[in-house]
Amino acid sequence: MLPHVNLTKLFPAAYEAQLAADKAAEEAAVTAGLDPLLVELVKVRASQLNGCAFCLRMHTRDAIEKGEIPDRLALVAAWWESRYFTPQEQAALTLAERITRIGDEHTAAAPQVDIEGVLEEKQIAAVTLLIIVINTWNRLAIAGHYPVTP
Repeated sequence: MLPHVNLTKLFPAAYEAQLAADKAAEEAAVTAGLDPLLVELVKVRASQLNGCAFCLRMHTRDAIEKGEIPDRLALVAAWWESRYFTPQEQAALTLAERITRIGDEHTAAAPQVDIEGVLEEKQIAAVTLLIIVINTWNRLAIAGHYPVTP
């Protein structure tokens, strides 16, 4: 079990820097022309892989507020087994998995998705930034024991 310390309260400058990184990643997504639902799907998938209940709840709610449907949200964990996701979403979700699992990428059986054939260079960069930021939020929330209650 990780020690119970509130990282963001004890070191508010680090929290502010994370907020700035989050804002920059969101701006990159808009500049790259990424659909807001794709952005939320990427955050949900990375949070699933990291087991971050706090971020899962938040980004699932955000996705629903932006118009996402329950069936697609239910299938994010097995997106490659369905026909619910566009080629662009599949490429972004593939990136989410590869970057989130970057330490064991060489052993993971990744779906065969042509990321560069579907996403433009700016889109790949924007999705990558989003993934890095959500992975950091996941680690802050899990390590800081952010409460998740009904």
